Amino acid sequence: MTTFQRIVLASRPRGLVEPSNFRLEQAEVPQLIDGEVLVRNHFLSLDPYMRGRMSEAKSYAAAQVIGETMIGATAGEVIASKNARFAVGEMVVGMLGWAEMGVADGATLRRVDASGVPLSAYLGVLGMPGMTAWYGLNQIMRPLAGETVLVSAASGAVGSAVGQLAKRLGCRVVGIAGGPAKCAYVIEELGFDACVDYKAGQLEADLAAAAPDGIDALFENVGGAGFDAALPLMNAFGRIALCGLIAGYNGDDLALRNVRYLLTSRLALRGFIVTEHLDLWPQGLSELAALVAAGALYYRETVDQGLASAPAAFIGLLNGRNFGKQLVKLI
Repeated sequence: MTTFQRIVLASRPRGLVEPSNFRLEQAEVPQLIDGEVLVRNHFLSLDPYMRGRMSEAKSYAAAQVIGETMIGATAGEVIASKNARFAVGEMVVGMLGWAEMGVADGATLRRVDASGVPLSAYLGVLGMPGMTAWYGLNQIMRPLAGETVLVSAASGAVGSAVGQLAKRLGCRVVGIAGGPAKCAYVIEELGFDACVDYKAGQLEADLAAAAPDGIDALFENVGGAGFDAALPLMNAFGRIALCGLIAGYNGDDLALRNVRYLLTSRLALRGFIVTEHLDLWPQGLSELAALVAAGALYYRETVDQGLASAPAAFIGLLNGRNFGKQLVKLI
C-alpha cells in the first residue's frame, strides 16, 4: 500500500458543524526515519473536545490546522517500525487522527494488550474518557459514602464511568440524560439511583425530586440548563468538576445562571484537562482495568463503519445521537 485515506479540516465551522467543514483525501504513505513507527489504525475516537479545537478561539490547546488531518485518538497495529521499543504486530493507542494510518515517534504511543479486553475499550473506559471520569471523581469531587453525586451526560463514555465509580464509593448517584432509553440504561444497567430526562420538559422539578437531600458533588459535562438547575440544589461546600461544556460547543454564548449559589453555598468549582495530569494515568488506568476485567465496570459503544462516516458520526455526537462511547471502525 503506497497511499491511505485521511480526513482534514477544510474550513472552520460558523455555528453548527457541517459535513462541508471536512474533506476526504488521499495521502502518500511516508518513509520512516529512525525512531518512527507506522501504525494501521483500527479505531478512531470521536470526542466533544474536537469541536473546540476546530475553532480559533483561545483555549487550552492550539487550534486544529486547516488542511491537516483532524486531531483524534486512535487504536491500531504497528505495521512497520524503526523504533526499538515497538515491534511489528503490537497494538498501540496514540493520537494519529482521522486517518487510516499514521506515523509516530513513539513518545506518544501506549502499548496495549487486546487479548483479554477489546481494542476499542482503550479509546473509552480504559483511555482518556475513563481517566477523565477517574480524575474528576477522585481528585476534585472526592465524594464520601452517603453523599449525593450528580452526573450530566450520564449515559456517555465519561459520565457512565463517573456514576459507576461513585456507586462503588457508597454514594447516591443521580444522572441527567436525554430520552427514556438512555435514562433506563443509566438506572438498569449502570446502577444509578435515579436519572432525569432533560428532554421531558421539567428539568428543575425532576432534578429536585431525584436529589431530595441536595447535591454534594457534581460532574459537569454539558453546562447550560442542567448546570443552571443543579446549582441551587448544591449543598454547602459542594464540589464541582467541570469537564466539558458541550451545550456551547456549536459557538453559542453559554451564560451561567444561578451563579450566586457559588458564593452562598461556598462551592468549589474546578475545570480540568485530564491530559495535564499524566503522572496519575498509570494508577487510574490500572484501577479501571482491574474493574473492567472483573466485570465490575460496564461500558457501551456506538460504532460507525469506515473513515468516510467520521464527519456524520461526529456531528451526531454533538447532537447526542451516540449511546456511550462514539467510535469509527476502520478494520
